[in-house]
Amino acid sequence: MARALELARRGLYSTHPNPRVGCVIARDGEVVGEGWHVRAGEPHAEVHALRQAGERARGATAYVTLEPCSHFGRTPPCAEALVSAGVTRVVAAMQDPNPQVAGRGLERLRSVGIAVASGVLEDEARELNCGFVKRMETGLPYVRVKLAMSLDGRTAMASGESQWITGAAARAAVQRLRAQSSVVLTGADTVLMDQARLTVRGNELGLDTEQTALALGRPPLRVLVDGRCRVPLDAPFFQAGAALVATASFPGLDYLAAGHQCLSVSGEGGQVDLPALLRELAARGANEVLVEAGPRLAGAFAQQDLVDEYQIFVAGKFLGSSARPLLDLPLERMSEARELRIVDIRAVGEDWRIIAKPRSAV
Repeated sequence: MARALELARRGLYSTHPNPRVGCVIARDGEVVGEGWHVRAGEPHAEVHALRQAGERARGATAYVTLEPCSHFGRTPPCAEALVSAGVTRVVAAMQDPNPQVAGRGLERLRSVGIAVASGVLEDEARELNCGFVKRMETGLPYVRVKLAMSLDGRTAMASGESQWITGAAARAAVQRLRAQSSVVLTGADTVLMDQARLTVRGNELGLDTEQTALALGRPPLRVLVDGRCRVPLDAPFFQAGAALVATASFPGLDYLAAGHQCLSVSGEGGQVDLPALLRELAARGANEVLVEAGPRLAGAFAQQDLVDEYQIFVAGKFLGSSARPLLDLPLERMSEARELRIVDIRAVGEDWRIIAKPRSAV
């Protein structure tokens, strides 16, 4: 199963909106077939593994990181492929949270006498597909907020100057975060101040040729939260390709004429309704949303308890007391403090990356 998860990770940048799945077929103590799901609409991991195994799949055990599907979608059901191949045992890391499957695939296998087990390395499998699992279970995507700060917790000078707080290795890590996300979301302030494009730049990913090609072949949807439509169409963000503008007012037809999508999601105080926006993105198949925004929009996600994970890059420098804070999160008493569970800290070049999750989301 560990090998199957390793194979599944090869689809980190390309399977959206599908989950990342790997499969290993073993017989008489020998691996006879391996496969992983590459992209939506193409064969699933089990099919690749069965093709490699050929006749040796008969009487074998299939280890798969997600319950084999039992329904016809863009591809035939994998449970039927396993039955036809004559495997005698299937071990799944976890049950599929998709209501269209949800145990039916395993039950189909049992119904023809195939031995079935599940729950092997389940935590690792759920983590690999945290966005798909959350979307299926709650109708919302998994939200990561990426932040970069100095040691004194500042993100930009008072003037707004912020390039670059962190070094090249940290910026490459952010490129990989973008590439694995279904959506990269930012705000008008960031786009106007930094002339941000929020694209995936292949030369900065630090991946091998195959993974770079997969990442660039499925770029994330770029979403601009711009309640009052302040960003002009000649901004670099719009010139970098088609995007979706989420606004609190009726968007101008100019966006549509220029090839962009528009979504009106008005909330209180003339602000964009962020929960409604996330629900709409999930309905469009978004598993993971990466928020790269300034302190105001990032703080709004935090205040509304919409964040599943923070990825905070820390540079070894001070920006001073007049520089801008990490989040716009007005708290007055210690009892209001937002508690985080730090799940990983490691060096990234000359900087550090902290991955933390709100305890309310754990």
